[in-house]
Amino acid sequence: MSIRKTGIGVGVASAVMSWTSAASALPYDYELGLQPAASPVMERIESFHQLLLYIIVAISLFVLALLVWIIIRYNRRSNPTPSRTQHNTLLEVAWTIIPVIILVIIAIPSFKLLYYESAIPKADVKLNAIGKQWFWTYQYPADGNFQFDSLGLSDDAAKAAGEPRLLGVDNVIVVPVNKVIEVVVTGADVIHSWALPEMGVKMDAVPGRLNHTWFKATRTGTFYGECSELCGAKHAFMPIEVKVVTDTEYAAWLAKAKKKYAAIDHANITQLAAQ
Repeated sequence: MSIRKTGIGVGVASAVMSWTSAASALPYDYELGLQPAASPVMERIESFHQLLLYIIVAISLFVLALLVWIIIRYNRRSNPTPSRTQHNTLLEVAWTIIPVIILVIIAIPSFKLLYYESAIPKADVKLNAIGKQWFWTYQYPADGNFQFDSLGLSDDAAKAAGEPRLLGVDNVIVVPVNKVIEVVVTGADVIHSWALPEMGVKMDAVPGRLNHTWFKATRTGTFYGECSELCGAKHAFMPIEVKVVTDTEYAAWLAKAKKKYAAIDHANITQLAAQ
């Protein structure tokens, strides 16, 4: 559990705020650290992040202690006659070898994480996400072969629907829990980026290119993301909303969605699904 509050009672505040964030699946003011992980990829990202924090803190404390020692030991009052040492073999070997060791310690889990993210398991659900100025179009090529547009809600509409400002959408993505979701991301006009922080997903949507990513939600709930690539005047107004449900609820939603989004360009989805 990461520290999310500072000050008196930090431990209690951290526990309470972490639970609150996990329940609401939303960032909050003055939050420190990452949002609670909701997928195996994000869990590994959090672990790697913690490793980096330990290394950063250790190096910072070492440098601070070294500076304090130098200031005290080698100031003019304590050391009126400075030495004329110009070369120290042990010191030069140390400041070369130690950074190399630190980089190796960072590199091994880093490459493991990159390979884990890039190796997409067999998908249970395939989702196509197409970035447009300034909304998303989603296609379910296998589960019903339908598509729909997802636009951010206005402030008044979000308030009426009980959705967070600038994060709620009119048509949400629905996926089943504990299932591998493969997301094929592309752009229709300029470069966008499909990002879902709690799932550990951030993939560029590039026109003329199909980028593949995946996630596997470990708990039900509603999760929010945003376009993370500056894509024009309304870049801040193309949010992402994903609702993770049980298998039964997903099957019921699919039955309704097939009727609701019946008007579809079948050829375009079939062509995208085959690539």
